[in-house]
Amino acid sequence: MAYGLSRRELRPKVRLLPGEGGRYHLTSVEGLAALSLDALSSVAYGPEAIVVVLIAAGTGALTAALPITLAITVLLAVLVVSYSQVIAVHPDGGGAYAVAKKDLGGWSSLLAAASLVVDYVLTVAVSLAAGAASLGSAFPSLRGHLVEVCLALLAVLTLVNLRGIAESARVMMLPTVLFIATILGIIVLGLVRSHPAAVVGTAQTVPVTAALGLLLILKAFAAGCSALTGVEAIANGVPAFREPRVKRAQRTELMLGALLGLMLVGLAVLIRRDHVAPRGGVTVLAQLAAGAYGDGWVYSATNVLVALILALAANTSFGGLPVLMSLLARDHRLPHLFGLRKERPVYRWGVLALALLSAVLLIAVDADTQRLIPLFAIGVFIGFTISQVGLVRHWRTERPPGWLRRALINGIGAVMTAAAALVFLVSKFLDGAWVVVLAVPLLMWLFARVERYYTAVGLELGLGRIPEPPERRTSLVIVPLGEVSRLARHALTAAIALGDEVVAVAVHADPDTARALRAKWDEWNPGVRLDIIDSPQRSLVQPVVKYVQRAAEGGRQIAVLIPEVEPRHRRYQILQNQRGILLATVLRARTDVVVCILPYRLSL
Repeated sequence: MAYGLSRRELRPKVRLLPGEGGRYHLTSVEGLAALSLDALSSVAYGPEAIVVVLIAAGTGALTAALPITLAITVLLAVLVVSYSQVIAVHPDGGGAYAVAKKDLGGWSSLLAAASLVVDYVLTVAVSLAAGAASLGSAFPSLRGHLVEVCLALLAVLTLVNLRGIAESARVMMLPTVLFIATILGIIVLGLVRSHPAAVVGTAQTVPVTAALGLLLILKAFAAGCSALTGVEAIANGVPAFREPRVKRAQRTELMLGALLGLMLVGLAVLIRRDHVAPRGGVTVLAQLAAGAYGDGWVYSATNVLVALILALAANTSFGGLPVLMSLLARDHRLPHLFGLRKERPVYRWGVLALALLSAVLLIAVDADTQRLIPLFAIGVFIGFTISQVGLVRHWRTERPPGWLRRALINGIGAVMTAAAALVFLVSKFLDGAWVVVLAVPLLMWLFARVERYYTAVGLELGLGRIPEPPERRTSLVIVPLGEVSRLARHALTAAIALGDEVVAVAVHADPDTARALRAKWDEWNPGVRLDIIDSPQRSLVQPVVKYVQRAAEGGRQIAVLIPEVEPRHRRYQILQNQRGILLATVLRARTDVVVCILPYRLSL
C-alpha cells in the first residue's frame, strides 16, 4: 500500500510517450471485438436454451420461441440504453459496481462487485467449455481431453492479454467479422430457402412433461436471457477506449445491441418456421447452419468458427474483470497490487487472477458446460438489476433534463432483470445455482474484510493527520562481509555515505581464517571497525541477527547494508550465494532495523 498518498494519487497511472496515447487503447470496432464477443457468441446457446425448455411441452410449444425472443430483445434494448447512460455517468468504468457505489452505497456496491466477479469468471469457463465441446463434436479424438483443450486455450488468452488489450483486440477482429457474417448468412439464406438444405443429427423422442403455461414461459425467458450476458462489459471497460472514450464506448454499446438483437430475432424466426427441435449430436445452431448451407464443408467450417468464437468470447472477461479489480483495489476492497499496471494499460495481476480462478473452475467441473450453465446468468442479472436501480436513484437525485423518462426506462429494466434473476435462481437452484448463492456472500465478506483491514492500518499509521516532528537519532550502519575485496569496498563506501558510524561484521568458524581476515583488514585499513563473530556451528544468519539485536538496544537507528553480487545475465543468478537474501528476510521478520540490499553488478 502506498501509505501517505491520497486516494487520487493511489489511482494507477500510465506514462504515455508522445504519439503513444491511443496506441494501446481501443477504437469502437476494436472494442466490439475485444469486449463484445461474450454477448455476440451467446447466439450459440441462448436460442437453444429457450428450445430446450419449451420442448418439455411438445413441439407445438416451439412457436412460443419467437415471442419470448422478442421480449428478450426488448430487454436487450433497455439494457443497451441503460448501459449507454452508465458509460456517460461513470466514464472511469466499473459498470454496476460504480453505479452502486455512488448511488446506493454500502452493501449494494459489495453485492454488485461480487456478482460481477462471479459472472466474469463463469464467462471464461462457460465460453471455453462450450468451445472445447464444439471442437470435440467436430473432432471425436478430442472428446476425452476437453479439460486440456480448455486449459491450453486459457493459457493462450492469458498470454495475449498480458501483452495488452489493444493487441488482443486486433487478434479478435477477423474472427469476429467472420462470425457475424456467418450468422447473418444463416439467417438470410435460411429465410430465402423454402425448406432446409439439409438435416443433421439424430431424431430424439422427448416426452411431454409440462403444459405451455406461464411458469414454463418464464423459465424459457430466463434461460434465453443467458444470451444477454456480456452486455455490461463495455461499460466496465470504458478506460480501455481511445479518446473521446465515452462516445466511442457508447457507439460500441449501440453496435453490440443492434447486432445481437438482429441475430437473436432472425434465428428465432427460423426456429419457429422450421420447427427446429433438439436433435442428438448437434446443437440448434448447427441445425440452422445445415439448413442454410447444407452439410458440406461450409457447415463444418461454420461449426469450427463457432467453437473458435466461443473460446475467444472469454476475452470479454479479460477486458472487464482486471479493470473492475483495479477499481476495487482503489477502494481498498482488494489488495492494492490489483491496481498496479505496466506502461501498457494491463492490470497483470487481475489477468492472472482471472486465469487462475477460471482454470480451477474448469478442472472442478471437468469442463462440462451443462454443469456451468445453471451458474451462468444469475450473477450478471444481479448486476443488471443493481445498475438499473442505482440509475433510477441517480436520476431522482440529480434531476437533469429528461430525468423522468430515463428513470422510467431504468425502472422497467430493473423489474425485468430482477424477475429473470429470480426465476432463474428458483428453477436452477438444485441444478447448481446454490453455488452462486454461497459464492456471492463469501466474496462480499472478503471485500468487507479487506476494507476493514486497510481502514485499521490507516488509523494506526495516522493517514490523513499531521504527525509529530521526526526524532533525531544517531545512526549505525552494519555491513555483513565475508572477506576483503572490491565488494567490501563497494559496500563500505555506500555505508559511510549513509550513517554516522559504520561497522563491518564477519562470521567465521575457523580461528585461522578469522586471524587471516583480521590481518588483511589491518593492512587495508579502510577506517571502519571490523567485528568478527565466532560461530562454531558455521551459521551465518543467527549470529548476525543477534549482533544486530544487541546493537539496537542502545536506542540508535540501525541500518544493515547487505552487499549482493548481481550477474549481468539472469541465468547465472542461481550460481550466486543466496545467504544475503535469507539474512534480509530474517532481519525484517525479527527486528525493526532498516534493511538495505546493495547490488554489485558484474560484467559477466
